[in-house]
Amino acid sequence: MAAPLPRLRLRTAARWSLAAALVGAGLNHFFQPYYYLPLVPPALSGPGVWNAVAGAAEILGGVGLLVPRLRTAAMWGLIAMLVAFLWVHVEMIAYPDRTELGRDAPTWLLWARLPLQGVLIAWVWWVGQSEGTGAGGRAA
Repeated sequence: MAAPLPRLRLRTAARWSLAAALVGAGLNHFFQPYYYLPLVPPALSGPGVWNAVAGAAEILGGVGLLVPRLRTAAMWGLIAMLVAFLWVHVEMIAYPDRTELGRDAPTWLLWARLPLQGVLIAWVWWVGQSEGTGAGGRAA
């Protein structure tokens, strides 16, 4: 039974790393909202509300990944959030002049953010698994 231990440690380290990144990014929504407000697509009114919702979701999702009883819900909530964020990335590609990042970043970087969402979704899914269970916390 020594073989699963390194994988378990890797998943735990990846979970804590992702949770820290999510909480940090979520807090940044509140400390530096001026960075995020222009990212909210114009079709959504009240960018300040959407910024706060996104920041809170990142914080709650990050913390939720660390609480075993909340892990599955946090995983699915974060995956839904990351899928929804694809809209923001597509908007930045379509209208790069709308944000400072869009104006300053090379076009390839804006496009690279799309597959990065897939990597983040896979990371969330993997660390959202409870040890010894299959997808979404079900017994394997």
